[in-house]
Amino acid sequence: MSNFSNTQRVRKHVTATAGGVVAAQHKVAAEIGASVLEAGGDAVDAAVATSFAIGVVEPWMSGPAGGGTMVIWREKEQKSETIQFGMRSPAGLNPADYPLSGAGKASDLFPWAAVVDDRNIQGATAIAVPGVVAGMELLHKTYGGMSWRELLTPAVGLAREGMLVDWYASLIIASTARELAKDADAAALFLDEGTWPKVAGWTALSATRLDQSRMADMLARLADAGARDFYEGDIAAALAGDIKAKGGALSREDLAAYRAHRTHTLDVGYRGGTVHASAGFTAGENLVECLAMMEQAFVPGHDPDEASFTGMARALGTAYERRLREMGDGEAPHAPSCTTHFSVVDRHGNMCAVTQTLLSIFGSRVVSPSTGLLMNNGIMWFDPEPGRPNSLAPNKACLMNVCPAIGVKNGRRFAIGASGGRKILPAVLNLTSFLMDFDMTLEEAFHHPRVDNSGGGTIVADEDLPEAVIGALEAVHPVATAKRTVFPYAFACPAGVLRDGNVNMGCTEIMSPWGDAVPELKGA
Repeated sequence: MSNFSNTQRVRKHVTATAGGVVAAQHKVAAEIGASVLEAGGDAVDAAVATSFAIGVVEPWMSGPAGGGTMVIWREKEQKSETIQFGMRSPAGLNPADYPLSGAGKASDLFPWAAVVDDRNIQGATAIAVPGVVAGMELLHKTYGGMSWRELLTPAVGLAREGMLVDWYASLIIASTARELAKDADAAALFLDEGTWPKVAGWTALSATRLDQSRMADMLARLADAGARDFYEGDIAAALAGDIKAKGGALSREDLAAYRAHRTHTLDVGYRGGTVHASAGFTAGENLVECLAMMEQAFVPGHDPDEASFTGMARALGTAYERRLREMGDGEAPHAPSCTTHFSVVDRHGNMCAVTQTLLSIFGSRVVSPSTGLLMNNGIMWFDPEPGRPNSLAPNKACLMNVCPAIGVKNGRRFAIGASGGRKILPAVLNLTSFLMDFDMTLEEAFHHPRVDNSGGGTIVADEDLPEAVIGALEAVHPVATAKRTVFPYAFACPAGVLRDGNVNMGCTEIMSPWGDAVPELKGA
């Protein structure tokens, strides 16, 4: 039983264009990316600009102090590639500093054994080595056409202006206000009088904005001095000094040693097409595994039905059972995460699917006062109990749930991904199935009801699915029905673009009040 209207319907319109499109979880960041395309940049240039812009306007989801992974497609070379920029534990981290409390399970995303004072979840001790800046640096150095400074300048301007606090921002800040109040710098940025969430004005003329001037200064320095300043220069020194002063293990040496990596994608044939999934410490391997099982499980009909949804649910159940057992990831199914995803396609057909994250919402709930950055809590990705597949250790890569992917079939190529922690893989799998099994349009795929079976023994099904489908799913696992709402997201928050011939389009999760797909104006 819920409080929500049975008659309200929310839709997002998908526009086709000969120009490029940026689909992101925040409209303003998508507009920045689209403006780069209009200025002559390609998908790579737009992705770099969008990455830094979205870290300003959606700071609790991602930013320079986070990590992630992307999958790119180079149309001229007909080649896909993964760029990995996930977080790492600091080299000086000591697992003994994270003693188990004996108080049951942890209080946030993962059902690990609880640690004393939640030192692996909140505060400077939860901060891992960030990778976003290095990932964007590697992408830009390898394929970028516009200058680094040009691409960061729009984010500097956004930070100088300060993020607009509307009703949705007020809701997000309020959801974590108690934890933000524990760090003086986070409280100063997001709370009034160190206690009360900053709230939207009652009228459009009484706008409230965050003071992101410190972040603007840092971004301006990064634009002028280059990406390595974040890891080896003045920014690195300031960042490491701030975290050390707050009791964290992150050091200048950790930052200087960090590098992003280019690798292959995991490629799998599916229904006569191909899916290029992210390699490395992501859910890409599980996506490939699920697609192989689904191809054997059912023959697609005209629309998704009992056979397709039960085949998907069983594949997800098998994949997550192995993931939790062998890969060590074990996120609580209904906890909020703080990831963002954006997808880009340019007029030439190049694509980028980029997922970046701070991990928890507001990450560690710690702000670096010198840089204005909200810091990640990547240490929470590790199991604090020793002897496990993903046990906490120094200088170790974090295992992420991110799952950016690019697929192609019958001349249609798409780039998708999502935020939502463990719900990411099911969302990507649902959309891939809709597009490749049933040849849906992008608009149809994003509006179609989805299912989630990401562990825990319960399938979450959209209440708008037919009763016959829900009944069939109950034969696989117990089913809980849920409504797609603005907050929280029951089925992750995807964003994608699609190219059909020479025509491009994009769409984002229909319930996201900020997400949008923005075309470059000159191609409209």
